[in-house]
Amino acid sequence: MTVHFIGAGPGAADLITVRGRDLLARCPVCLYPGSLTPPDLLAHCPPGARLVDTADLTLEEITAELVAAHQAGHEVARLCSGDPSIYSAVAEQMRRLDAAGVPYDVVPGVPAFAAAAATLGRELTVPTVGQSLVITRVQARSTAMPPGETLATFAASGTTLAVHLAINRIEQVVSELVPHYGADCPAAVVARASQPEQQVLRGTLGGLAEQVRTAGITRAAVIFVGPVLAAETFPDSFLYSASRARHP
Repeated sequence: MTVHFIGAGPGAADLITVRGRDLLARCPVCLYPGSLTPPDLLAHCPPGARLVDTADLTLEEITAELVAAHQAGHEVARLCSGDPSIYSAVAEQMRRLDAAGVPYDVVPGVPAFAAAAATLGRELTVPTVGQSLVITRVQARSTAMPPGETLATFAASGTTLAVHLAINRIEQVVSELVPHYGADCPAAVVARASQPEQQVLRGTLGGLAEQVRTAGITRAAVIFVGPVLAAETFPDSFLYSASRARHP
């Protein structure tokens, strides 16, 4: 039997993939992050499924649940908020399943930054304005950042930033980025993207910290910084240009 790491999306129950939903509906065991999983999503689980909230479990306890379900002959849905490829703690779970000889696969999901960009109604790669995106976080009560992966390092390129897990360090984020982007650089915050309690802030980098504190945003938010957030005058993409050669 297989453990399925399933990207649950950013919060809205209908932003899970069809594949993820169908797997969820057939697995008799489901492990999910309680604080980030809407009840409507768990409604896809089959009647009588064992539902395990992992919010207060250690990595070892989570692994034990996965291994026990596998040994009992059950398929297991392991829901991950957003997409498993980023900030999901899936890598260490996979490492332990490898050691235990338990097979697994991965189903992608809608990441928070993509849902947040959709909420803003913005493409994050705009011709001649910005063609790259750096997804990063800041050091807080979490694993240390690797050497060289600092906000200042990324900001030096002027690349569009999507900063996760940093809303409670908003003053630090602003102070480190202003010297590179300028206080007038467009910036935005989307908290709980796609969820009923979603909050959206738009403004400039220099005023962002005050906006965040006034709005009372303290968790589940993505911070965006970069000129693409306000770009209006830019050339059309070559993708659909009439001058581009096309073959029948």
